[in-house]
Amino acid sequence: MSQDTEHDPHSKANLSDDDRINASTTTPVPENDDIPEEGDSLSKGSAVDKEVNEKVDDTPDSDVDEPIKATENLENDDLPEEISEEDKETIKKVASDDNLSQAKSYASILVEQVIHAKETFERSLGSLFTSAFTAGLEIGISFFMILSAFALLNDVIPSRYAMVLSSLLYPIGFIIVVIGQSLLFTEQTSLLSLPVLNKIEPLHKLIRLWGIVIAGNIVGGCIFAALMIGLGLHMHLFTDHAIDVYAEHILGFEWWVIFGSAVLAGWMMGVAAWLVTSARDTLSRIVLVTLITGSIGFLGLHHSIVGNIEVFSALLYGNTVSLWRYLVFLVVVLVGNTVGGVVFVAVLKNRTFLFEVEKVKEQSAEARANMVRRRF
Repeated sequence: MSQDTEHDPHSKANLSDDDRINASTTTPVPENDDIPEEGDSLSKGSAVDKEVNEKVDDTPDSDVDEPIKATENLENDDLPEEISEEDKETIKKVASDDNLSQAKSYASILVEQVIHAKETFERSLGSLFTSAFTAGLEIGISFFMILSAFALLNDVIPSRYAMVLSSLLYPIGFIIVVIGQSLLFTEQTSLLSLPVLNKIEPLHKLIRLWGIVIAGNIVGGCIFAALMIGLGLHMHLFTDHAIDVYAEHILGFEWWVIFGSAVLAGWMMGVAAWLVTSARDTLSRIVLVTLITGSIGFLGLHHSIVGNIEVFSALLYGNTVSLWRYLVFLVVVLVGNTVGGVVFVAVLKNRTFLFEVEKVKEQSAEARANMVRRRF
């Protein structure tokens, strides 16, 4: 909506009383000092237009893909109550990030993640489980596509190459989960630990939250395996032999090798969560998720939620996997993913952020001390 930049002080003379009241409340009458002189009308009018345009530009566009919280507009109420007022001011200063032409600042990313994690802690148990259950179903799409492609390629090229090529479809389920914002354990592992590391939430709430997300992911994955993998067999998209081959591709290592592979996979998923937060638009997030999870699939690293579907499918429809092998595998991979996500991402990156906050505190204290000395 535009407004005229020049005002006629006598323009209200012929208006009714009601119209004059409305005009007075909507458009402020300029003081004598504010009335532009004849020679300055163009320049002052341009200044007013510029001010109006700046206000319009500051209006948020609902069609723009924005992050969870705009860290350049952080208020004290956006930050957890457990943080002191002094720390809130310091965090807002460190996390200010208003230049859309540049990458987000380190602190801006971490503050967004802490806020998002805090909101997740406040969700109801039913909401958490349902979201995690949905993620378990959605992530199964990756395995369904991989297995179908592997069965097709295995008839025309050596099995090893068929395995590698089919793994390029690995990111499909992850893209659905991440962009759809369902709760996937390996993505949330590092994020949910941040409020605990910053002493905003207690450890027991984190363990309970992890348990709910893991349970939802596993139950959803097992149901997908029971229904969709069985459907694929009846559609002749793959055979029980292909299911066994792929399961042995996952299980055919010593436990410590699987654990180390799971640590690396958890680390990469934590990095993926970090990079997704750093992205300003959906397309960038899709590209980042594709690159990271595609690398996990290409390298054959062990991901607990996808691996659960892969091995459980062999338990149901294959001939080589026992219940004991399935359970041991699941425990080892879950622990490995957790260590990778928490230690290599949450702890290290959070520690870097705390060092930055301490530096700003020291600078602020020094500036206050200099100001006091100048006064006296």
